[in-house]
Amino acid sequence: MIISWNMTKNCNLYCKHCYRDAGPNLDSNDELSTEEGKELIRGIHKAGFKILIFSGGEPLLRDDIYELTEYASSLGLISGIGTNGTLIDEKVAKKLKESKVRAVAISLDSLDEEKHDEFRQVKGSFKKTIDGIKACIEVGLKVQINTTVTKSNYEEVIQITDYISSLGGHSHHPFFLIEVGRAKEIGSYGLNKKEYKDIINKILDKQKDTHIELKPTCAPQFMVEAKNKGMNMRFSRGCIAGIKYCCILPNGDVHICPYLPIKVGSVREESFDYIWKNSEIFNKLRNYKEYNGNCGNCENINICGGCRARAYSSSGNYMNEDVFCLKEKIDG
Repeated sequence: MIISWNMTKNCNLYCKHCYRDAGPNLDSNDELSTEEGKELIRGIHKAGFKILIFSGGEPLLRDDIYELTEYASSLGLISGIGTNGTLIDEKVAKKLKESKVRAVAISLDSLDEEKHDEFRQVKGSFKKTIDGIKACIEVGLKVQINTTVTKSNYEEVIQITDYISSLGGHSHHPFFLIEVGRAKEIGSYGLNKKEYKDIINKILDKQKDTHIELKPTCAPQFMVEAKNKGMNMRFSRGCIAGIKYCCILPNGDVHICPYLPIKVGSVREESFDYIWKNSEIFNKLRNYKEYNGNCGNCENINICGGCRARAYSSSGNYMNEDVFCLKEKIDG
């Protein structure tokens, strides 16, 4: 079980696709305080979660980030950081290691410096990101690379895998664009269904000849494609939103996932463990008989589940079928 805490909307970049609409110098008065954060962490631990990802915005802009990661680790949680990597140098990497962070997920969208900087909308971010990746690897942190897959970069995803592998990275997770937050403004960047299926299968084929872990994310159909290829994946289900995963917003609101803006509760009103166990929305997601359309009638519901965020983005109902279901013939 894994959970993301989007600790802040503040960020030193202004990425085109940001689901949290994060950016520089935003009002942070409604963020959970350090003590509220520790109460949240206790609730996460009590609910049975194993991995806590501190994300944002840019979590390294929070002064208490090291205190909170160390506190989570003291309770037995595995602490990870989701970051753009531009603020990490050798000193920061060492502090992350000392505060019991086990892994760092860093965003890298292209091996073309100009293309990456254009997407992240800050010149020089590519170089700083690469330096951050190398600094983390140097101090012995596991590094996962997250790549937002769009029409502009999907043909170089495998090259990014090879590059990260050559640096000593631990894993590569391509994230498929969901039209939420600022990504609503760049819907044309998204793949069509044929491109989506093709790159998922290229990623799965690449997994056969690389030692690092590959995981198509926001692409739950990869589990069915892997099954069809006879591959044994360590993952239990493609979409685990509300089942083994959810996210916390900076103000303590609980959402199904970062890409699905449905409020389930607030940790300022009820403990997280209570919300996780008793939420009507979470329990609905755990009942596969509640799913609609192709997802509700699919023999692979237990391993795929369809992307709940994409269902919501396309229809307004998170229980509807995922429009990128790959069961049906794809034209072209």
